[in-house]
Amino acid sequence: MKLPLFIAWRYLKSKKSHNVINYISGISVAGVTIGTMALIVVLSVFNGFESLVVSLFNSFDPQIKVSPVRGKTFEADSYPWAEISALKGVQHQTAVIEEKALLRYGKAQFLATLKGVDSSYTEWTGLDTMLTAGSLILEFKDQPFAIVGQGVAYYLGLNPDDYNSFIEAYAPRRTSSIGANPENAFNRSDIRASGIFSVQQDFDTKYVIVPLDFMKELFEYNNELTSIELSLEPTADTEALQEKISHIAGTEFQVKNRLQQQETLYRIMHSEKWAIFLILSFILLIATFNVIGTLSMLVLDKKKDIAVLRSLGAGSRLIRAIFLTEGLLVSLSGALAGLLLGAMICVLQQQFGIVKINAEGGSFLINAYPVLMKFTDFLYVFLTVSCIGLIAAVIPVLSLNRINHERISLSSY
Repeated sequence: MKLPLFIAWRYLKSKKSHNVINYISGISVAGVTIGTMALIVVLSVFNGFESLVVSLFNSFDPQIKVSPVRGKTFEADSYPWAEISALKGVQHQTAVIEEKALLRYGKAQFLATLKGVDSSYTEWTGLDTMLTAGSLILEFKDQPFAIVGQGVAYYLGLNPDDYNSFIEAYAPRRTSSIGANPENAFNRSDIRASGIFSVQQDFDTKYVIVPLDFMKELFEYNNELTSIELSLEPTADTEALQEKISHIAGTEFQVKNRLQQQETLYRIMHSEKWAIFLILSFILLIATFNVIGTLSMLVLDKKKDIAVLRSLGAGSRLIRAIFLTEGLLVSLSGALAGLLLGAMICVLQQQFGIVKINAEGGSFLINAYPVLMKFTDFLYVFLTVSCIGLIAAVIPVLSLNRINHERISLSSY
């Protein structure tokens, strides 16, 4: 294989007899380089956004969530608190009640989901890093406080610095009839906001975090819960613990990790990433057609060399190997250059944030496009470009079969 590689390398870097072949050869390498670079940059940007979204969701979603398989609520006594707490790697278990309630603040009204949590919630949640106003306080001097999503706060016109105004929460009564006065059909509890958080639009326009006792009083709950949220130690094996917790909890409970809690979102993100990968690969395939033209013209340009090689005893297999190697060298040189350029662009974006998201300011969490390079993406792109390059190289090499049947001799030159 050394001889075909040696001759192909000489053909690649030597000047051809017709300048147009040199130009087409350069265009071929440039096309593969740009296509490969685009694949790396786009995939890295998708990785960056995926990492950003995951980090935002992780600040709100627990590492493990236990909820009933059937129905909305379960009795707290039916959950094996002690057995799961004894598992190595489990740090906290937070009792949770989630229900929808009508909120009123001044003249504004909004239907939101109240999430009642016990006192252990503030010890492990990452929500404190997502606060845009106020502080993460749920109780102070036996008074309940609420952490309000930024979207909910916007619709209510909430001012967390106004300590004289309360949020009025209304929920349907569970035990009494409506009677003559419709207001008797609802429980009402007042609560003051201590902070506003911003995680993601779906959360910001939906949730208000309140103390668990406040939820029990408002919705007339006794011993019922809607879920249990668990935090784990940093070195804990999430999959192994999830399996153990599921085994201990039994068939009446479903145990989900963070990926399963947002399964639809993560599936969509992965689908979008690989859909873009396929689209850019198709564009790269079209760009690689230049390789076919380059090799076809090179075969015609090197007829005399082919005749010389045949007179020296070279067989058809050796000649085909030379031009096949030539095509692969064109594709691989473009691929390696594209990988290098793509990596350089990603590093520059990571360090300096050259491409901005909001150049003139805005409310987005970051100012520049996030970039995260993964080795697997480089490997997949290199293999994809190599396969496309191999296919593009095989097609013109097949035309050598026709040349083999022509009578090529030195006397014809």
